This record gives sequence, C-alpha cells and structure tokens, in this order.
Amino acid sequence: MLRFVLIRFGRAALTVALVVTFAFIVLRMSGDPALIIMSVDAPPEAIAAFRKAWGLDDPIWLQYLRYFSAIGQGELGQSMRDGRPALQLVLERIPATLALTLPALALKLCIGIPAGIQAALHRDSLIDRIVMVTAVAGFTVPSFVLGLVLVLVFSVQLGWLPSGGQESWRHAILPVLTLGIGGAAVLARFTRSAMLEVLGQSYIRTASAKGVPWAAVVRGHALPNAAVPTVTIVGFMVGSLIAGAVVVESVFSWPGVGRLLVVAVSNRDLA
Repeated sequence: MLRFVLIRFGRAALTVALVVTFAFIVLRMSGDPALIIMSVDAPPEAIAAFRKAWGLDDPIWLQYLRYFSAIGQGELGQSMRDGRPALQLVLERIPATLALTLPALALKLCIGIPAGIQAALHRDSLIDRIVMVTAVAGFTVPSFVLGLVLVLVFSVQLGWLPSGGQESWRHAILPVLTLGIGGAAVLARFTRSAMLEVLGQSYIRTASAKGVPWAAVVRGHALPNAAVPTVTIVGFMVGSLIAGAVVVESVFSWPGVGRLLVVAVSNRDLA
C-alpha cells in the first residue's frame, strides 16, 4: 500500500513539474514582458533596467532554476505591474470565481441529472428525442458564443439583465447560465447512458417480475447504481468549470481568477 501511494505521489509531482516547465517556457517565448509593460516607446535604459530588476536578462536556464527553486520554497513571485505578491492577487479573485462556479455546478446537477433520467425512462419517445437534441445543441455551442447570444437576447434586446460587471446578484445570472448550460447537456447525456445500462441489467428485470412497482424499482435499484458513474463525471466537471470560467469571465467582465489569467497573459505578467 505504501509503495502504491509513493508511486502515485511521484507521478503527481512529475506531472506538476512538467506543467510548470511547459508554462514557464511558453510564457517566455510569447513575448518580452519589458516591451509590453514598459511599452516599446520607453527609453532603452528604462527597458534594460526593468529586465535587470526582474532577472529577464539572465539566460533562460538560469531563470528556470531560480523560478523552480522559488516555487519549491513556496515563493510564487510578484506581479511585474504593481509589485504585489502573485498569490495574493489570485486569492483575492477566488471568491468572485466561486460565486459563478458553485451556482453553475448546482445548475448542471439540477438540470442535467433529471433530464437524463427522464430521457432514459422514456427511451425512444418524444421526451427522449427532445432531451437529446437539446443536449447535443448545448454541448456543441461554444461557451463564448452562448454567452454573447444570452447578452444579445436578455441585455440588448429585452433589457432584463446587465451584460457585465459584478455590482449585484443580477450580474451573475448570465455568466452562471453560460457556464451551467453546456455542462448540464453533457451530464444529461451521461446520466441517460448510465441509466439505460442499469435498466438493462437482470436484477432490474427480476425485481419487476416479482411485482415490485416500477417507481420503487427505479428509486431503489436503478438510481443508486446509475449514480456511481454519474458522480465520477461530476468530479471531472469541477475542473471544466474552472477552465470555462476563463472564457465566461472575459465575456462578462467578471473580476475572477479566469479574467485575471487572461489579463496576466496578455500583459506578460509572468508570476
């Protein structure tokens, strides 16, 4: 057991090291932070001083060793734009991101699971076809396109909801819908497949043959067994919510971690 745990931790550490290395190389190949933060019109002496102050004039292998050593000591660097600790900037934005992702996750569960169950219980019926067509449409439409459509309809045309910002709870409705609809579609398809697989098992037929009411068979046998793979896919969706927040927060100007990431990349604020 100890050997298994050590192997898992070793693989996790190797994965983190590779991701950090990849991010380090890609960000430094994407542009010179001095030219973007200081602007190309800044005096050459100021640009040179900026590079020296942040160690950007050192060889990239030396920058990498210094960066990796600092991470090992828990030092994640400072923002090149305002000098504040990078970790502090990220932690300040987490509540705003959670204000979107947690309701979006709840929306996925409340829509996707019941829709998938109903589609499985009414297989090949009109309900099943409607759910699956809607699920495919929700899954295939990119989140940024869905967000712009929602803004066009509910903000521009109808004027019911604000198109961006974080002033009140009404500003969160459209971003939450954008994050939740696509995930609900995926969850509905997955729940339907899991339910159909369970409903085809012999113990379901046996329970029905014994005269157990169909509703009791679904509640007592089908749903608990179909929940196991469904819970697994919900765990993966948590990661997709964070990735989706990058796009959605940019579309709706929501001041969360995702928007911070986009701004930092565009400004080459490496830390």
